[in-house]
Amino acid sequence: MDQQAAERVDERRLPVHDLRMAAVAAVGWLGGIGAHRVGHGALWGAVALAVAAWLVARRGHVRLGRLVAAGAVVVGGVVGATLLRGEVVAQGVLPGLAQQRAVAEVTGRVVSDPVTVDGPWGQQVVVRLRVHELTARGASYTLGAVVVVLGDPHWSQAQIGSEVRTVGRLAPADDGQVAALVVGARPPVRIRGPDVWWRGAAAVRSSIRDAVADRPEAQRALVPALVVGDDADLPSSLEQDFRTTGLTHLTAVSGTNLTLVVGFLVLLARALGVRRWWLTLVGVVGIAGFVLLARTEPSVVRAAAMGTVGLFALGTDGRRRGLRALGVAVTGLLLVWPSLAVSAGFALSVLATAGIVVLAPPVQAALARWLPTPVSAAIAVPFAAQLACTPVIAALSGEVSVVAVLANLLVAPMVGPATVLGLAGGIAGLVCDPLGWLAGTAAGACVGWIVVVAEHGAQLPVPSVSWGSGPVALVLLTCLCLAVAVGAPAVLRRRAIGVATIVAALVLVLGVPGRFASLSAGWLPGWPPGNWPPRDWALVACDVGQGDALVVSVGPRSAIVVDAGPDPDLVDRCLDRLGVRAVPLVVLTHFHADHVDGLAGVLRGRQVGAVEASPMLDPTAGAEQVQRTARESGLVVASAPYGLTRRYGDVTLQVLWPDLPEPVVGPGDGSAANDASVVLLIETRGLRILLTGDVEPGGQGRLAAVLPDLDIDVLKVPHHGSTYQELDWLRSLDAEVAVVSVGEDNDYGHPDPRLLDALAAEGAEIARTDHDGDVAVVPGDAGPAVVASD
Repeated sequence: MDQQAAERVDERRLPVHDLRMAAVAAVGWLGGIGAHRVGHGALWGAVALAVAAWLVARRGHVRLGRLVAAGAVVVGGVVGATLLRGEVVAQGVLPGLAQQRAVAEVTGRVVSDPVTVDGPWGQQVVVRLRVHELTARGASYTLGAVVVVLGDPHWSQAQIGSEVRTVGRLAPADDGQVAALVVGARPPVRIRGPDVWWRGAAAVRSSIRDAVADRPEAQRALVPALVVGDDADLPSSLEQDFRTTGLTHLTAVSGTNLTLVVGFLVLLARALGVRRWWLTLVGVVGIAGFVLLARTEPSVVRAAAMGTVGLFALGTDGRRRGLRALGVAVTGLLLVWPSLAVSAGFALSVLATAGIVVLAPPVQAALARWLPTPVSAAIAVPFAAQLACTPVIAALSGEVSVVAVLANLLVAPMVGPATVLGLAGGIAGLVCDPLGWLAGTAAGACVGWIVVVAEHGAQLPVPSVSWGSGPVALVLLTCLCLAVAVGAPAVLRRRAIGVATIVAALVLVLGVPGRFASLSAGWLPGWPPGNWPPRDWALVACDVGQGDALVVSVGPRSAIVVDAGPDPDLVDRCLDRLGVRAVPLVVLTHFHADHVDGLAGVLRGRQVGAVEASPMLDPTAGAEQVQRTARESGLVVASAPYGLTRRYGDVTLQVLWPDLPEPVVGPGDGSAANDASVVLLIETRGLRILLTGDVEPGGQGRLAAVLPDLDIDVLKVPHHGSTYQELDWLRSLDAEVAVVSVGEDNDYGHPDPRLLDALAAEGAEIARTDHDGDVAVVPGDAGPAVVASD
């Protein structure tokens, strides 16, 4: 029998999947979703399955009846656990006291690492605490609920696993898994330090960071993220590149991390002569150690479970045992943490694992006909995982990445070494600093390649395509993915067709049609069609009517948004036209409706890092609306920090005004808002841009006194070009372009013709959104150029 014939036989003999446990897990998952959506009504699903099991068994199908009965038991368990937890959280002692805003003394164990966030009243530290004892309103209680503590910077020293006591005011929590908030918490009083295993995990995490401390910023941040999910220092621009190229899973704790770490430990133990149940013990200890390192949160335990499934899939009869193990893992996780049923991260993790178990083997077998086994596996695994996750990713982002498989293929050879070397650097560094540094340096070199792939992949002409997240779009995408999954092995087993498919995908991803279009521009009339947005734009003033919505490019498909205009749909459409999918920072210059009412449109379907606003909380209704809108998206509004200079991608941003040290409650009617507008100085690609909000002559005069020699290239004319200006200061700025964001035929007489004439007399080119539509400013060797969408 020749080689190809043998491969055909092996491919036909791929073991049949054991679907029984997967089916039980699937109905349990549906039961959990039903419990979150319809409450007690979901119990009828368990009853219906129990009746169906009895009927099936009576007809003589005993084995099928047992399977359906198992599904009924699991559905009942998941639904019951969901409802019970909901009742405990809603009706327990803590929620009742939180509704009364009671002051309480709380004693508990820290169960999360402290996270520092910027709030409207300065920096706060967020910590989760599992409460043991609580005293409030003269009564003491013994509890086991989780609360979220909002405290001052002293809480940043609270170590996970330590027992602490504090006093604070209880408040209701929006998160259904949290019993209450503890706001204004006093500094924690330490009762007992972490147990030895928590101290050991903290030492290893710290040692991993030390091992790469002298590496470049991206490598220094990515190694801890890759090994244990510690992504606190990851630059926002790199995070966006990872999202665009489908590499985000590398920066979070995932089953891949556990598979690599524990798989390495098992292989090392086997090489040292460990056998039989001792080898199993090594695996169990490795899994426990990984969970401690990455923290015992539901997402980490979920990743550990999926990684364990991956280890099963790599073993003997892995295809059959892998799917069975996946069903067991999903069922167990849903019974312990029923909230995972409606978690997007859980869905992505399960689908990726299922794709690897189900789809990767036939794809790899097909590719192995004409490719070496390591290469075929390197292509099949990311292809299967990405294809399985694509519909959910589209539902969350409205996009389909077309570079994800290629990017994952290119980084795959470095992920394993980087993870293992990073962990080795942390462990070795506890014993010998030079050894830790050596392993850390090698890990940094490996992740350096991953950074290069992410950065260059995100800059490709077609890194992702907009798809939509409506029901019709998602059903169509799911059908397409299923068709690809079924047809891929048949297509890829033939060398000629397989090579042609891969080459066609590379041509599409690398943007050869787009490159041809740009080369053709200038000698093919009317090609490419349209000119919006212009290439290399730096600033765009969106046409949102009488209001401000300004967009500053910080990278491919990523931008800072300054003000949101009066209408969510208008600013949303403008950002869509620009292809902006990530917004690391939103700045709201003040709280008037024509600058903030469109905030929901900016947040719609985009990754938003932070929201900052004027510290003058006036008008009150506008400030409260902004806080409410941001909170619905899981964001906290912070005050724009006066004088602070920050960098996003290739953009440097500095807050020049107002110089208020902390938030101030204004008169409430909006009369103090304009002159407390946030004024930003932005430098990008050789341009200096001044964004002025609606700052009035008083604030303009104080800026002139503080910055007498300010010289800029682009001016956003204050207050839509009203007549009320400090004209001498505006002239002194010597702007080459003056952008006026203003509504057509508005009732305010904006912009003032005399103001525009004065700026034009100083050599400024005037661009107006009421005449020109969206207005873009593009850097050039001869200075800034203006491109209008109309």
